[in-house]
Amino acid sequence: MENLEIGIIGGTGGIGGWFVPLFREAGYAVHPVGRKTGIPLTDLAARCRVVIVSVPIAATGAVIDAVGPLLPPESLLMDFTSLKVEPVRRMLAATTAEVVGCHPLFGPDAAALADQNVILCPARGERWLSWVEGLFRRGCANVTVTTPTEHDRMMALVQGLTHIETMLTGLTLREAGVPAERLAAFTTPVFRAKQAVIEKVFGRRPEMYAEILTANPDLPALLETYERHLAKLKALVLAGDTAGLANLLRDR
Repeated sequence: MENLEIGIIGGTGGIGGWFVPLFREAGYAVHPVGRKTGIPLTDLAARCRVVIVSVPIAATGAVIDAVGPLLPPESLLMDFTSLKVEPVRRMLAATTAEVVGCHPLFGPDAAALADQNVILCPARGERWLSWVEGLFRRGCANVTVTTPTEHDRMMALVQGLTHIETMLTGLTLREAGVPAERLAAFTTPVFRAKQAVIEKVFGRRPEMYAEILTANPDLPALLETYERHLAKLKALVLAGDTAGLANLLRDR
């Protein structure tokens, strides 16, 4: 893939921006595009044989619809979205190019690609899949190839339940009203690690975490299970049933 140029829509920040130097270090010309910066999409599609969409979930469909028809069949359209069923469906409908859904399972604070998990969801064509997979594997990432449906089901478990629990803990702490400096004297290392996650979720981009929950079609069923187990735990705690609670936690 000599003289390959890569366009990243949403490449001026976040995970899209994180990949700009990585692709450049691999020897590729990279064109990051932001809302107000970078070359027009028509020029991007004409120059870049690989175009990656790395924007918030709510904006992903519109961006795919805008750039997809501009790409020729020999190109690759890929996304970095946290969900895969709807973005992949949208890419297949919007373009004749090859399509691969991609989810890097780490954030822009990662020090390196090595040992990070990356999910690939091939949807059309085989030529570019081997290139993408090889690129990540050369960076020592742990690559898993799966379907968009399986990806979203697993993300409901991994991201959905994690963010729900974090949000509930953060909201409860907020309502408790204990000053941070007072709470700090009583915290454990585990709690401080949880606090760091809460601050991230409740921080500058809560919309991102909200979208991960509301847009995943597999999460409602898991929430029913979550609520059922929470009700069991609550009943046992209120009853002071230590043995019953311990039995519930045992693997049987």
